[in-house]
Amino acid sequence: MSLSDPIGDMIARIKNAQIRNHKKVELPSSNFKAKIAEILKIEGFIIDYSINSETSKSVLKIDLKYHSGNPVISTIERVSKPGRRIFSSAESLPKINNGLGIAIISTPKGVMTDIDARKQKVGGEIICKVF
Repeated sequence: MSLSDPIGDMIARIKNAQIRNHKKVELPSSNFKAKIAEILKIEGFIIDYSINSETSKSVLKIDLKYHSGNPVISTIERVSKPGRRIFSSAESLPKINNGLGIAIISTPKGVMTDIDARKQKVGGEIICKVF
């Protein structure tokens, strides 16, 4: 099965798992998805993630984080889609929820948050917003 938007699929699986109060979510793994999961872990939106490559296809397992029964990720939405790519310079990167959320940016220096991209003065494609 081929997906036209694997990152959109990842975001949808995380949203659906949190609506149903699941502790973990499993999805097909890729290096790009692992970097997004790493950023979510560093910023405190998920507990942890792991890559299980015992079978022929590797699987990314994400441990979701809840605070008093509510999911820590209140909103996660895709910005740049395959049909419409959204790019931004370092100066015009959006502030998400007045600095309470993050935007995940794919830059020439790797995948990073909007805060790191502003510090390094590098722009790129805005992948998603999380708050």
